[in-house]
Amino acid sequence: MKKFAITMGDPGGVGPEIIVKALNSFLDKEFNSSIVVVGDSIFLEESMQFLKRPLNFEIFKSSERPDLNSDSKTVKLIDVGVIKKFKKSALGKPTVEGGKASVFYIKKAVELALKRMVDGIITAPISKKSWKMAGFKWPGHTEMLVELTRTKEYAMMLVSDSIKIILVTIHSPLKKVPSLIKKDRILRTIRLSKKASYMLGIEKPKIAVAGLNPHAGEEGLFGDEEIKEIIPSVKKAQKEGIPVSGPYPPDSLFHKAYNGEFDIVVCMYHDQGLIPLKMVSFDRGVNVTVGLPFVRTSPDHGTAYDIAWKGIADPSSMIEAIKLASIIKVHN
Repeated sequence: MKKFAITMGDPGGVGPEIIVKALNSFLDKEFNSSIVVVGDSIFLEESMQFLKRPLNFEIFKSSERPDLNSDSKTVKLIDVGVIKKFKKSALGKPTVEGGKASVFYIKKAVELALKRMVDGIITAPISKKSWKMAGFKWPGHTEMLVELTRTKEYAMMLVSDSIKIILVTIHSPLKKVPSLIKKDRILRTIRLSKKASYMLGIEKPKIAVAGLNPHAGEEGLFGDEEIKEIIPSVKKAQKEGIPVSGPYPPDSLFHKAYNGEFDIVVCMYHDQGLIPLKMVSFDRGVNVTVGLPFVRTSPDHGTAYDIAWKGIADPSSMIEAIKLASIIKVHN
């Protein structure tokens, strides 16, 4: 039986709601995984009551070690105890308390994973603004997890049933992207895409690389990053035996990937990959961090403060994140 920790994310967002809804969806199904939620118990309890969706769960203190080999239908909750009182006024917006709490949840889950108490973690959405308000400098989950695990080579991958993408650059301003498109970074991401294929059980992957510029530069007419940086990286990866091709014009590449011509697309920047993926799989996309020493998945959406604690948040992406975590293999 696999074991996973689910972090509650920013408690003022949709995290508690989608966790309760997602776990309820597994109650009457065959699910060979054991779950421990890491958060503050008051939010899980309030969410269950608010949604009228009870869960059978046990609460443990942060210092305790729950037995995750027992009944998978019983949800364990490690009560980190950051927020002691439920305040409706703090819901649906970024707060210092929410930022601090969500960071503590992640740190505890990473501790469990590094101690091999769980096989991986599934992270509910956090607020970058809340983190900043609370004094934390990480631009997102990925960068925090990489620092906590001292991971040197990593990449953000987004997975859906129709498109899979992996990013050369992550949370970088668009004006800085061209200066970051360098051979070593591109080659590293291509290598990680091969590792990602193993994680997803794709034995003979077809990996495509997107160009940076319109028409993939049109032989230098619209930019030379393809000639100077991307093409040499693809050729070197091919010499290493990696089944990769490109660069392809981005405006047509995703249509080919959607139709099954490619398994994974290596994208040069954040929105190049996330816009097409979210267009076709907004409610089912899953964020996967490639390169960590354990499995990490996350819903591919944010805290959705505008609909938080209204009972209308869609748990589909969280459900898919839990399902995907249970089948991913870690490539050591």
